[in-house]
Amino acid sequence: MQNNARPTSGEPAPAARGRGRPRAFDRDAALAEATRLFWAKGYEATSMADLTKAMGIGSPSLYAAFGSKDALYAEALDYYARVWQPLFWKRCQSAATAREAIQWLLEDLAAVLGGAYGDIPGGCMVALSSVTGEGHEHLDALVRSARAVGLDLLKARFARAVAEGEIPATVDIHALARFVQTVQNGMSILARDGASRAELEAVARIAMAGFDAQVGADQGTGGR
Repeated sequence: MQNNARPTSGEPAPAARGRGRPRAFDRDAALAEATRLFWAKGYEATSMADLTKAMGIGSPSLYAAFGSKDALYAEALDYYARVWQPLFWKRCQSAATAREAIQWLLEDLAAVLGGAYGDIPGGCMVALSSVTGEGHEHLDALVRSARAVGLDLLKARFARAVAEGEIPATVDIHALARFVQTVQNGMSILARDGASRAELEAVARIAMAGFDAQVGADQGTGGR
């Protein structure tokens, strides 16, 4: 039988259930999720519905926090450069020699792309990014600029190696930097297609043999 008795004046009434405080919006966490999505699908294939679902926010909140899809993508590129790229560039930049720098760069790239840091999208976001179409020229320029950063780092390291006598002055350091960049991009495509860490490390070893042959050839032939 149902008990309809109410609490007497001496009994405490049940506390009313409040709605609770809304969960605070974590902008950095939302940006991290957007970065992973752009990294995995690319700019064009990522819809606003995809973004709001991954970020756990509605469209009004996304626009209020980031302005637009284009602005969010630009921030995602910057986030990737700050958080993920140092995993394969940091050790390279502290190497004592140019050869060691490139070896560490390719080894660490193989580790990152090969899954050493958990479940992340395959390939390098910058290497694989493609933003085309009218009205997106500024994003295309950002992507090209991001790629140019890596080339400039390589050329600067090789120029230092020439100055220190490690690499002969006859070596075309721009071409050598392009060679390394091409290997990086190729490894990124292979990783996107499912290549294992062991396969990527094998590519890195062969690339180092090519590096040694180029530098050694110039040392032995006087740049012929």
